[in-house]
Amino acid sequence: MDLEKFKVPGEPLIYGAMASIALATIGIIVGLTYFKKWGYLWREWLTTVDHKKIGVMYILAALLMLFRGGVDAMMMRLQTAAPEMKFLNAQHYNEVFTTHGLIMILFMAMPFIIGLMNVIVPLQIGARDVAFPRLNAVSFWLFFFGAMLLNISFVIGGSPDAGWSAYFPLAGLEFSPTVGNNYYSLALQISGIGTLITGVNFIVTILKMRAPGMKLMKMPMFTWSVLITNIIIVFAFPVLTVALALMMFDRLFGSQFFTMANGGMDMLWANLFWVWGHPEVYIVILPAFGIYSEIIATFSKKNLYGYKSMVFSMVIISLLSFLVWAHHFYTMGQGAMVNSFFSITTMAIAVPTGVKIFNWLFTLRKGRITFTTPMLYTLAFIPIFTIGGVTGVMLAMASADYQYHNTMFLVAHFHYVLIPGAVFAVIAGFHYWFPKVFGFRLNERLGKHSFWWIVISFNVTFFPLFFLGLMGMTRRMYTYSKETGFGPLNMLSFVGAVGLAIGFLLLVYNIYWSTRYMPRDTTSDPWDGRTLEWATHSPMPVYNFAVVPKVQTLDAFWAAKQNKNMPLFEDKITKIHMPSNTGKPFILGVIFFFLGFFLVFSMWIPAIVAGAGVLIMLAAMSFDRDHGYYISAEEVMATEKKLMRGETV
Repeated sequence: MDLEKFKVPGEPLIYGAMASIALATIGIIVGLTYFKKWGYLWREWLTTVDHKKIGVMYILAALLMLFRGGVDAMMMRLQTAAPEMKFLNAQHYNEVFTTHGLIMILFMAMPFIIGLMNVIVPLQIGARDVAFPRLNAVSFWLFFFGAMLLNISFVIGGSPDAGWSAYFPLAGLEFSPTVGNNYYSLALQISGIGTLITGVNFIVTILKMRAPGMKLMKMPMFTWSVLITNIIIVFAFPVLTVALALMMFDRLFGSQFFTMANGGMDMLWANLFWVWGHPEVYIVILPAFGIYSEIIATFSKKNLYGYKSMVFSMVIISLLSFLVWAHHFYTMGQGAMVNSFFSITTMAIAVPTGVKIFNWLFTLRKGRITFTTPMLYTLAFIPIFTIGGVTGVMLAMASADYQYHNTMFLVAHFHYVLIPGAVFAVIAGFHYWFPKVFGFRLNERLGKHSFWWIVISFNVTFFPLFFLGLMGMTRRMYTYSKETGFGPLNMLSFVGAVGLAIGFLLLVYNIYWSTRYMPRDTTSDPWDGRTLEWATHSPMPVYNFAVVPKVQTLDAFWAAKQNKNMPLFEDKITKIHMPSNTGKPFILGVIFFFLGFFLVFSMWIPAIVAGAGVLIMLAAMSFDRDHGYYISAEEVMATEKKLMRGETV
């Protein structure tokens, strides 16, 4: 075995990362052993099929990835803060901006949204679980171990270095001979399979498990956004899976799908990637729209204005999202006719997005607005996201795009779309639904401090990039001379990045402080909510609802509070069927991790063994005849009494 291919060129940052990973691993093992928590960890988390716990694990993983990707961002901003900086060399900078994009979009934004989706959607539709609880666990562990496979690349073998879009021929063996892009193809395949399974699971859950009386047009807006998002996932992710498989064949087996010779076509990769990649933007944006809709309605004390138009606008966005992919390569010689078509569809997608913004503004009009932390993030989103949308329309003009393309103007644009459109949303949703999961609110004072640091610093970081792009600074430029004049604005951007880091550290401190000192909430409805998740206890029992609610109108919980003649819970408590925990999804994820690792380094015999292990585990899960268990009516009533007294269960 050639051990050289496992090594990463020695730099202090790499050695520091290796040491920190080793120390953290040792610390976790020692802590679990000392406090005798191995059994608890296995019983309550590693083997759980409870959608709420799976959602919490998604969110914890996303927070870890937020800081992993944030460190990459800080390194890039530091490297470009002044002319001719020597903090990173060209190769390390390539790896850093590649992993930053991958981690923030695929391993931070998506799992954070899927985590909120897991926790909230079954509650909003009055269900006791998702349609396929064990498949839900498989989804999480495939995502998690795919993320871990990508994250070990920077200390074992080297990270991907061809950009997050991995354009060929740059991503091919000729220009990227290290194993970095092998990690790219395999880690994304493993986690992508988990995401695709999630898509199927939540479509079935929403369509088949809604509470009695909850018609489609009575669903909460967040649930609608999740349904449409998962339909996009089911159509878009198979394209990525196929593209990654072809990439793997090119790199591991010498096929010629994306080469410049022997019948290959490098533009085939660009088309396949963006057929998935642009719908991917809406996979993270549409649930964010749903989160904002819930928050605006709750803290304005009003019904959401234009409910039906909000639903139809999301449907139109989902359809148009598959008709705009070629605007990512206007400059690659497609011709005026093709560019014109995609320019028109790209501008058209701004129309239903504008409809949503006006609906939110009309909901706010004459509302009794409460300026909580979730509401502040929502209100900040509207003008900042509008800047991102307007600059997107500028980029949609094919002729103008020849000036903007591949400059920092484009970098500023997509950060003005994705950070307010996804990051602000998940932070707002995190604050909004935190008391539902844990039984207490995050501290509002600390939350607002964090908000102002994040929002102001975001604009200080990214607004200068518009001007740098117009001045001619290209993307992925790792150094520049003093004569370019790029230095002052880049230094200002770095100062903003430091402020962003402070804001996110305050968010983490808020979680710690609130866990220790915030009073526990026994009302289960701290925000005076409108939808069904606030109709059950906080934190929720394993069965969610002792009695399945009956829905008569939109915003059923709000209607029940306002009108005593519209009760939600009328049936008697009976025994409740629940799925049993299982360790098989976790074990399957571990085997997939090793399969991916062995394939990255072309270790064929161990890879074959791991592949056989995957097949064996899939067969074992297919023939598993565990039918779950029942919670008796007496046990349910005892649990309800404890929860009403504010006791933990």
